[in-house]
Amino acid sequence: MEPTHPDVRTGRHVVYNLHVHLVFVTKYRRNAFTDAMLTRTEEIMREVCADFEAELKQFNGEQDHVHLLVHYPPKVQLSKLVNSLKGVSSRRLRQEYTTHVRRYLWGGHFWSGSYFAGSCGGAPLTVVKQYIENQQRPVWPSPRRRRALRRSAPPGQGWPSPPP
Repeated sequence: MEPTHPDVRTGRHVVYNLHVHLVFVTKYRRNAFTDAMLTRTEEIMREVCADFEAELKQFNGEQDHVHLLVHYPPKVQLSKLVNSLKGVSSRRLRQEYTTHVRRYLWGGHFWSGSYFAGSCGGAPLTVVKQYIENQQRPVWPSPRRRRALRRSAPPGQGWPSPPP
């Protein structure tokens, strides 16, 4: 099966298009990032995503937080991806920018313990709900199936009438 959209990917038994918008905030919302640190953070995040067979589609940030748009496969547990993104980036940024980071953050922490994750892409929720509502439910059971069930029923027992 050939995907029609460039973001639609296929696996052995799955066709998927999963995107998540992630926001990570520095501990105590300190203004710890410089432009060079944001560039390095993006490089680190791309490497971590690649390890998870995910793709960092977009990255940007300000002095106290970063935004990521990640395209990931269904086998990836999002919480594990987030823990790895935050853990690896924290460790490397503290190693590479020790003096600068110590000025703003202390106690071995870089990121706040919390994060934002929002699913995105695809049709709006109202469109998906409407699509599901408009599915053609089969009549219970179909006439062909009722005949087959009657034939296989024990003698003297017929098939019950369909529910109202």
